[in-house]
Amino acid sequence: MKIALLSGGGGGARFARGLAEVLPAGDLTVIGKVGDDVEILGLHVSPDLDSLLYTLAGLIDDERGWGRAGETWGALGAAGEWGGEDWFRVGDLDLGLHVVRSRRLRDGAALSEVTAELAARKSLATTLLPATDDRLRTLVETEAGTFPFQEWYVGRGHRDEAIGVSYEGAERASPAPGVVAALEEAEAILLAPSNPYLSLGPILAVDAIRAAIESRRARSVAVSPLVGGKAVSGPLDRMLRRMAGGTTPDFVAQGYKGLIDALVIDETDAPAEAGVELVVTRTLMSDRDAERRLAETVLEVACG
Repeated sequence: MKIALLSGGGGGARFARGLAEVLPAGDLTVIGKVGDDVEILGLHVSPDLDSLLYTLAGLIDDERGWGRAGETWGALGAAGEWGGEDWFRVGDLDLGLHVVRSRRLRDGAALSEVTAELAARKSLATTLLPATDDRLRTLVETEAGTFPFQEWYVGRGHRDEAIGVSYEGAERASPAPGVVAALEEAEAILLAPSNPYLSLGPILAVDAIRAAIESRRARSVAVSPLVGGKAVSGPLDRMLRRMAGGTTPDFVAQGYKGLIDALVIDETDAPAEAGVELVVTRTLMSDRDAERRLAETVLEVACG
């Protein structure tokens, strides 16, 4: 059962882990966003690809929701003492991965090549692909100005209300090798419970990826990232109210118009209408069992 998952953010990584645990080994391909990638201390950091890698490899700090378990911060503290960038939390264990990735990229390797090498180091059965090897960056428009995603979200604590989102470089970006094939060969396409603007938007901004989903033969199912009309974490509910007009399932589904056949929503958001098939279940992934239960429900909806 070949499954293609579009994922970004912590919720997407936990959903990917649930899928990986209930699917046969090798049946899951995860397409991760690169819109949040950033250069810190001269190193290329891919936060969402790293969260997926750490989560699937059993290295994630589940309590914090990002970064490595057992992390320490000595190098970052020392860099700050010498005037280096310390606003973005790069831990000592995390640093090792960024050094290796950055060296390989400088040597001419594509991001997809490096990502595959890192996944192989941890013997991942899941295929992990960046949406594109090209430079694509999420920009958030606010009344205080337009900021790269990490500067807005981490540096400014996303306190400025988002009034628009754009994806710099998307018009020139091509899918990374294997992405379109994974979508075309999938028996189901899934959209993780991730922010439609910040997490899945940068993936869907790549024209060939969007076109592959629009022309799909398999069913496509999205999981709403809202519970009771509110984001589990992050500013999504605020963004939906301001940019779409509300936080009911209909406003989530509108963001995926033409891309999904069904939307899985939390029981606290029912009853509702959304212009697509709605499936009601418990979507809050409070523990590993909940991740697996949600994965099984979504697969049943997608594959029958």
